[in-house]
Amino acid sequence: MAGAAFLPGAAYADPSPPPRALEDVHKEVEGLYRQAEAATDAYNAAGEEQRLQEKSIAGLARSAAAAQERMNRLKDQAGALARARYRDGGMPPQARLFLSPSPETFLDGIALAHKGEAATRGVIAQQAATQKTLDGYAKAAGERWKTLDGERKKKESAKKEIEAKLAAAKELESRLEAKEKERLRQLEEDRAREDQRKWLASRSEKGVTVEEALQGSGSGSGAGAASSASGDGKRAVDFATAQIGKDYVWGAEGPDTYDCSGLTLKAWSAAGRAIPRTSQEQWRQLPRVDVKDMRPGDLIIYFADASHVGMYVGDGTIVHAPRPGRQVTLAGAGTMPILGVVRPG
Repeated sequence: MAGAAFLPGAAYADPSPPPRALEDVHKEVEGLYRQAEAATDAYNAAGEEQRLQEKSIAGLARSAAAAQERMNRLKDQAGALARARYRDGGMPPQARLFLSPSPETFLDGIALAHKGEAATRGVIAQQAATQKTLDGYAKAAGERWKTLDGERKKKESAKKEIEAKLAAAKELESRLEAKEKERLRQLEEDRAREDQRKWLASRSEKGVTVEEALQGSGSGSGAGAASSASGDGKRAVDFATAQIGKDYVWGAEGPDTYDCSGLTLKAWSAAGRAIPRTSQEQWRQLPRVDVKDMRPGDLIIYFADASHVGMYVGDGTIVHAPRPGRQVTLAGAGTMPILGVVRPG
């Protein structure tokens, strides 16, 4: 038989995959961006640890240089003592007794010899202690370099993961037609509004009025909520909101681009407060407050892994850097799952 016979009515698989529901695409894209953001936090943490280790190594190098200078001075002292003994011929005290013009001269010589021997022993002891210090610095530096190398590897690994997740998300989005992309954006906005509505409703069920939930402090109008911020909090809010419209870039701390924790870091730095670099460390180290007590300037930490952060500005709103492809913007405080609230100052 020369070839396979064509069977009328036979069904053949369509080589192109069936179209996916936009909701599924939305979930997958958001999942990829969430994973990229979690990896960004790991990248930032490794970068911060790398800076600390580099600073520590530089400090060890300065201390080691000072100890080496001290060792060099001690060696010079030891050499001077050795040369003095050589000039003296290394003659034992008993021999100098017979050659001394008087017992007094001999006794003076003995006293000087004892002082010289004590000085020599002192220099030798100091040399040993200084060498031990130098060895300690060398060992500590070796350990720091090992840690630094580990942090560099973590950072590089996180970078590769971020790039892979972002590439996958962009590739998935690139398959969409223009009208589907617009529908996807609309779906995101609808989902955000619904999440905010649910959050406000949940606050009401806990005895907090919608107005209080919007203000975060129950202090009256939106203007009253803004005035409840501390002076530093207001300065932080002013800085953060001034960045609205700037692009999100992972690992960025400004001035032209930011990631989520880079924005909050610089905002509170502008207010005169130093806070941790990553959202996870902000959650771990900063004082926590109840959601009902939050005020403008407080940081809202999102998701169970504390991988996102926004700054509360009042009226139930945050300013944050959402994700790649987006800009610093205002959003409802309840549009993402809230882990908790921290207050830098």
